[in-house]
Order: sequence, then C-alpha cells, then structure tokens
Amino acid sequence: MARKNNPQGTDNVLLDLGFNDAEELSAKAALALKLNELIDRRGLSQNETAAITGMTQPKVSQVRRYKLQNISLERLMQALVSLDQRVEIIVQPARRTHAPGISVAA
Repeated sequence: MARKNNPQGTDNVLLDLGFNDAEELSAKAALALKLNELIDRRGLSQNETAAITGMTQPKVSQVRRYKLQNISLERLMQALVSLDQRVEIIVQPARRTHAPGISVAA
C-alpha cells in the first residue's frame, strides 16, 4: 500500500489519499461489504462462514474487520460464490465518460 501524491480530487477516496493500489483496494472493499452483508443477513458465525466459504476463521475475521491487505480479489469472489452469489467481470473499452480503471458494483 505505497502512497503517491495526487493533489486533484477524484471519485476514489483511496486514490485521493495517495494509495498506488487504490482501485484494487476499492474493489476488495466493495466485495467485502457485500460478503459481510450476506453473513449478517444469514446470521452466520465466523466459523460457519469459514466452513461454507473454505476460508479460515482468521481470514473471515479479517474480512469482517475490512483488513483486506492479505486477501485476494479472487478469494473474495470465491467466497461470494460459496454464498450463492453470481460474480461477473465485464471488460469493455474505456470511453471518454469512463476513464480506464477497475470498478465493482455490488
């Protein structure tokens, strides 16, 4: 999570704070938010979540606290699929109205 200077504001607060990996962190946060919503809605414990998703309980704890540095996007997507979610990745050309980058809608 190295930081860089970015004096002009954007739609991404992590980018504004100077994180070089801001897009990835934002994507992880969006996926973790959805995962945590599902866990809460189903009333799952961390151990139950770990059993369903194949994650370890400490990894589930990290997701619950949004400590996402050591958790891959792929792992978060797999966990969502384990909870009966459909995860789609769409690649399309960048247009003037949409700059190149990564976005996640959950």
